[in-house]
Amino acid sequence: MQWFPSLQGTTKAQTEEAKEATLEKTTQGLSLIEDAFVKCNQGKSFFGGDSIVYLDIAFGSYLGWLRVTEKTNNIELLNKEKMRNLLVWADKFCADDSVKDYMLDTAKLAEFSEIIFARFKAAAST
Repeated sequence: MQWFPSLQGTTKAQTEEAKEATLEKTTQGLSLIEDAFVKCNQGKSFFGGDSIVYLDIAFGSYLGWLRVTEKTNNIELLNKEKMRNLLVWADKFCADDSVKDYMLDTAKLAEFSEIIFARFKAAAST
C-alpha cells in the first residue's frame, strides 16, 4: 500500500510543510482505498462482504498505526465527511470477535512508537 510510507513520513517530516505534504498523500491513498471498499463490499460490512477476508486483515493491520498518527497529529484521517465508509468499516472490523482481542491499544502503541522514534533519532545523530 503506497499510502503507508506517506503515513510513516509524517513522523519523519522535518517541517510543518513536509508533514502536511505527507498527510495529503496519505489522505489521497485512503481515498483510493475508500473507493475500492465501496466497489468490493457490495453494500456489506467488509471488503469481501459479510465476513472478514484477507484484504480486511491486510488493511486492518495498519489501523493501529493510522490511529497513532491521528492521535499524535491531532487529526482525523478516517472521518465522517471524507472516509465515512472506511470509518464504519474500521469500527466493525475492530469490534469483530475474530480480531478484537488482537487489536492494539492506541495509547500503548503511541508510547511504543515514541520509544522507536527516539532510538531512530539517536542512531541518526551518531
